[in-house]
Amino acid sequence: MTRLTTVTRALIAAVAALLASTALTPAARAGTDPKAPKDFVALRSVDPTILQEMRYVTPHNFVGERIDGYRQPLCILTRPAAEALHKAQRRLLGQGYTLKVYDCYRPQRAVDHFVRWAEDLDDQAMKGEFYPNVDKTRLFADGYIAAKSGHSRGSTLDVTLVRLPAEPTRPYRPWEPLVPCFAPQGARFPDNSIDMGTGFDCFDTLSHTLDPRVQGRQRANRLLLKSTLEGVGFVNLPEEWWHYTFKPEAHPDTYFDFPVARKSLTSAH
Repeated sequence: MTRLTTVTRALIAAVAALLASTALTPAARAGTDPKAPKDFVALRSVDPTILQEMRYVTPHNFVGERIDGYRQPLCILTRPAAEALHKAQRRLLGQGYTLKVYDCYRPQRAVDHFVRWAEDLDDQAMKGEFYPNVDKTRLFADGYIAAKSGHSRGSTLDVTLVRLPAEPTRPYRPWEPLVPCFAPQGARFPDNSIDMGTGFDCFDTLSHTLDPRVQGRQRANRLLLKSTLEGVGFVNLPEEWWHYTFKPEAHPDTYFDFPVARKSLTSAH
């Protein structure tokens, strides 16, 4: 009986230890998450009037699911980039527009998620909206996906313009039919952005900022965004009308991996 009791106690102790270690695992992992440098801020702390529709926290993106590292719908940027964006916003408000950001700082783990998705050629769930004319085997060669992103350095963002007063963008419904991102504005997903000729994250040459096929009001809208942001120090990526980087970058050679969450920022923010 004594031996049985001893064995039973040992088993109970082992199970308890295993349960305790399992229970501590999430907290331990959370404790090891890297933190943002002190010069990173939440955009809302610099300009709360800029709209934020953080797509990678939602399933409405080219992957079709929430992206690794996005824990809150929060735009994080280096302070110089955020303050420059604030200057642009003040200019645009006077013209009846507001900026809206889709993505800002992007952790390396999110970029890794994109790479894994691109390598899985069987996963084409969102092709109908985001890359109707692009073979998924071409995503790396054509530059749509890369192992590193300027977003991870903290001074790059994806942004558009919304006419005031801003109508809300309705929630995305995962079961709804997909419409090509380059379809006429009235046919594609009803984003409250002004018409830029394509939707955000449209993998197509029509997304090139100065594509000659984009004319009229659509071209004027792109040029308004471009001239305003370039006037405060941003540089556009020619292949994406929505993609801008503030120069000089505060961290030109560092790719950060702290999560997109308020807890990643210091209390001073």
